Amino acid sequence: MTTDTLIHEKLDKLTEISRKKNYKAFLYDCDGTLADNMHAHKAAYQKAAAQFGIKLDTAIIDELAGWPTPLIAQEINKRYQTNVPPNDFASLKSTIFFDDFIAHTLPVEFVVHHLKNHIGKVRIGVVSGGSRKTVTRTLTVIGLIDDIEVLVCADDTARGKPYADPFLSAAKQLDVAPQDCLVFEDGTPGVQGAIAAGMDWVRIDKIV
Repeated sequence: MTTDTLIHEKLDKLTEISRKKNYKAFLYDCDGTLADNMHAHKAAYQKAAAQFGIKLDTAIIDELAGWPTPLIAQEINKRYQTNVPPNDFASLKSTIFFDDFIAHTLPVEFVVHHLKNHIGKVRIGVVSGGSRKTVTRTLTVIGLIDDIEVLVCADDTARGKPYADPFLSAAKQLDVAPQDCLVFEDGTPGVQGAIAAGMDWVRIDKIV
């Protein structure tokens, strides 16, 4: 099976799922959902952790995908019995990712095509646990920044994923009821947040 065929098959399946209900808004995660960059984020986490003397197992990044970086840093402290200032870790990780990796970000083709195909048909938002600077740059690199109506990032709500707050904020800004939103995610914390917000959801990494 060719890459193009696989992309079209996944796009068709995603489109079929999103038509099961008359949704009025689609809310997409960024990293790992629209942007094929989780490997780069893991590398940035490892490089930042190494500067604090931590040999990081990146399985924690998969487990906590969608959490704001300072909270992941707090969890790293718990598991590695370290005392790294979470905001310092988050700042360093963000700098490393921005300087070393972000320019090489690629799109998750079938999800990006799905978003593009629905511009003007439903409201479009992005809900991410990343910083606004990093998410904005990522969406710019993959050519989506002008297509996003609402962007909710790590510092925009008191609580991030897995809580409902960022999803409810996006729905409110789009003037769409939560039950009329469909969330596209690649991580468990994001799905948990969507469920808490009363929204339907799709795990794009489970589309085969």
